[in-house]
Amino acid sequence: MALGRVPAAPSATGRRPATAPHALVLRALGLGDLLTAVPALRALRRDLPGHRLTLALPAPLAPLALLTGAVDDVLPAEGLAPLRTYGAIDIAVNLHGSGPQSHRVLSALRPRVLPAFGHPEFPELEGPPWDPAEHEVERWCRLLSEYGLRPDPGDLDLDPPGPPHTPPHTSPAPGAVVIHPGAAYPVRRWPAGRYAAVAAALRAAGLDVVVSGGPAETRLAGRVAALAGLPPAADLSGRTSVLDLAALVAAARLVVCGDTGTGHLATAYRTPSVLLFGPVSPARWGPPPHRAEHTVLTGRAESGTGPDGDPHATTPDPGLLDIDADRVVAAAMESLSSTSGRI
Repeated sequence: MALGRVPAAPSATGRRPATAPHALVLRALGLGDLLTAVPALRALRRDLPGHRLTLALPAPLAPLALLTGAVDDVLPAEGLAPLRTYGAIDIAVNLHGSGPQSHRVLSALRPRVLPAFGHPEFPELEGPPWDPAEHEVERWCRLLSEYGLRPDPGDLDLDPPGPPHTPPHTSPAPGAVVIHPGAAYPVRRWPAGRYAAVAAALRAAGLDVVVSGGPAETRLAGRVAALAGLPPAADLSGRTSVLDLAALVAAARLVVCGDTGTGHLATAYRTPSVLLFGPVSPARWGPPPHRAEHTVLTGRAESGTGPDGDPHATTPDPGLLDIDADRVVAAAMESLSSTSGRI
């Protein structure tokens, strides 16, 4: 199932001309979803050099998508709403899900080729089977391998935001420990009081500590900062764009957070991190196991490969609650001692 390659060169600006064959990729999900798809996106860029590559994803993530160097432009998209594109689509790539809903969105564009996982409602796709236990990075690399591309699952690193990809961005707190207490769903949120205890302990050890969060997480982040006794300026929640957050994490000394997009940014920048997992196993969404700068804590069996809980539940995962603040402080201090020369 090899994709047809068009060898036309990009323009002098590095972007493909508007007349180039158009490849569109659907990944209309969150920050972590974008970052786990980077190896697959870069494989598409390398192996389809003559195509203009557009990524459909939520508009706030567009600057980071361009920072990957894998796409020519972005198409704002939310979830599985119909896509309004310009011109004919030669290749439509489903990096969104297993189908059939996402398959329908892309098949409506009438592409010549639709690389996607197999589904009974779309027998004509002949895609590989979906494996629910597979790591998210490996999943999309395997899909593209089935279509003759050559993805590298380890190709996760990002450059810090700035020229030539983006306007200049500097960290608001270089060398700080970043505490990120938020998560998309309550089931993945470790208690605010425990994050505050960690922040207070690290500050008492003489470290600069800041709290990050998106616009919807200002109340949570403010509570953590207040309980920890941090100064008001240490609460950065609601004041950072996606590129500001990337710059913050890239220049951080340590990141402490749950299974969130911020944790995936730490992976992308090889920033040491302490990551708290539950209800989904780190075997599916955690950092590469060979990267020693990341410490993964879970209340599951030590391997972290037990069955997943409900990722959309409205109360914190019991396994996540098994992790106490003392354990996180100890892991953070051990990580800091082994990476003391980072900043």
